[in-house]
Formats: sequence, C-alpha cells, structure tokens
Amino acid sequence: MEELFVQYRALMFTLAYQLTGSAADAEDAVQDVFVKACQVHPERLDEPKAYLCKMVTNRCLNLQKSARKKRELYVGPWLPEPVRTPTERTVFVLREALGFDYPEIAELLGKQEANCRKLLSRARNKMGIAEDEQVAAEVIELEWVSRFLISLEQGNVDHLMSLLAEDVMFVADGGGKAKAFRHPVKTPELVARVLFAGIQKLRSYSQGDFRFEVVPLNGETSIIIRLGSETVAAVFIQLRHGKLTRIYAVRNPDKLAQV
Repeated sequence: MEELFVQYRALMFTLAYQLTGSAADAEDAVQDVFVKACQVHPERLDEPKAYLCKMVTNRCLNLQKSARKKRELYVGPWLPEPVRTPTERTVFVLREALGFDYPEIAELLGKQEANCRKLLSRARNKMGIAEDEQVAAEVIELEWVSRFLISLEQGNVDHLMSLLAEDVMFVADGGGKAKAFRHPVKTPELVARVLFAGIQKLRSYSQGDFRFEVVPLNGETSIIIRLGSETVAAVFIQLRHGKLTRIYAVRNPDKLAQV
C-alpha cells in the first residue's frame, strides 16, 4: 500500500483537486481513500489505478453535495467552477484534463460509454466549447505577460486595449473576505477601467511597495500580486488567438495560504 500511495498519490490529488477546486478537500479525499484502501482485500486491487481513482471520484462527489450547500451562501463568484453538474464535471475532468479513455471513464463511474460521451458533450456545450474545439488552454509566453503587466504599470490604455478580446471577462473571488466585484465584469472598456483602478489602489495602499510575480500554479501561468509581505491575489489569465479573454482573480485569503 505504501508503494501504491507513492505511485498514485499525485494522480489522485490532481483528480480530487480538479473535482473539488479545494486543495484541502483534495488532500482529505486522498487520505480517506488510502485509509479505506488499506482495509481492502488484495485481490480487489488487481487494477489499483482504476480502483483508487474510482474511490477518489466517489469521495469527491459526496463532498460536492455538501460543498454546493456552502456555496449557496458564498459571497460573489466562486472559483474554480467549470461546469455545474458533478457527473458532467467528472467526465470532463477525466477526459479533457487527465486523458482517460471512455472505457476507463465508464468503468469508474459505472455508466455506459455512450452515456459518458453524451455527458462530455453536454459539459462542453454548457461551457461554450464547440465539439471540434480543443480544450487545452493557449500557451501564454512570459513575453506576453510582461507586455501586459508593463501596460498596466505604465497606465498605457491603448496598449492594454490592444491585448483584450472583444468578449473579455473579469471574474473575482473574494468570498466576502476581500474586496471583489459580486458579478463578472465584461467589455474591454470596463475590464481595462477595473484593472487600472486596481493598480492605482495598490499604489496608494502600499506607497509603491507592491509587486507582481509570474509563477506556475495549477499547471498554468499565473500572476501573484503581493502588497509588502502580504499576498493579495492570484490571477489566472486565458488567451485566444493572442488576445486576453478571461481574467480570474482569487482574492479570498483562505485560498491564498499556499502561495
């Protein structure tokens, strides 16, 4: 069991985190599964990867039921939340994020392959992703991020506007514990105004003692904003054809402890 823990822990944690959106919940799910797996007869672990992933999936689905109740009381947008229905979310994560085949997904969820294909199609449709569209995020080069940050710091409106897509959207998760917009901000003009206003506030609060750090988080290029020794935001950005389409700013301090 110790060997299985070392071999599959990273995969199980990734699966659990993708399903719950919480590092703490993911860690708890993995630990719970291995505690229960220690009580399983060795004959049932002929295919440990499939068995352990199924246990993690079921554990996370149970967590989702209680998490949904908590999020009904959550202040403002909650990040991350890619699709609404847990089963659809599970199929989407297993297929698009982790690369599982349909037979494996069907076995994990106890469903028919055809049903899993329909669930994936439904999830993609809810997210506005066409059937033939690649889900993998566009690679963001550091040079692009540098130009984006320089335009913000210098207050270069024209340059910033040239980087924003027409359907750009800014979403902030403050959880009622940090200042954040209660609803997504849309249109290039409004998003630009919000970004510049945020920079001005940082300057006024810190007297210039704030900085950006470009770091990999969740397998993506992200921007950490620090105010002195305090981490005030983790920002994730998405590009389409070189234009900025989505900005997700995690402001809730409870979610920033690990960064």
